[in-house]
Amino acid sequence: MARRSKYDPDETPKLAKQYAEQGMTNEEIAQCLGITRSTLYEWQNRHSEFMDALKKGKISTDTRVEQALLKRALGYQYEERKTITTDSSNRTEVYIKEVPPDTTAQIFWLKNRKPDEWRNAQPDDREKVEELIEGMKENARAVLQQETS
Repeated sequence: MARRSKYDPDETPKLAKQYAEQGMTNEEIAQCLGITRSTLYEWQNRHSEFMDALKKGKISTDTRVEQALLKRALGYQYEERKTITTDSSNRTEVYIKEVPPDTTAQIFWLKNRKPDEWRNAQPDDREKVEELIEGMKENARAVLQQETS
């Protein structure tokens, strides 16, 4: 008598997507589902909804990481609020903080997005990096102005 599969077409794809969105590897996903990695690959081949769920979960997380890397590469501003308490009242002060562009993130991004131009670029190629930073600052300011308008 054949053993019954643990695959549930209603629940398993949902779980797989959630695990993928958390950044889990296929091996970790298989472990959470209580299956072997080879079974996970078998399910991917047999069940298109399972394969799609894994892909969507991974794409979602990859996109968030890409956005965070780009934000870090360009630099950004954020509001910090501080509550000041005096004898007679409380007041909130708002500060605009700036995180400067990160050249390491910029170089990583460019080496992957434009390998022909940046493959051999060195981090100490100061002039090129400084030009890049200035251009990215201008772009970031433009984006911030559009977002606040």
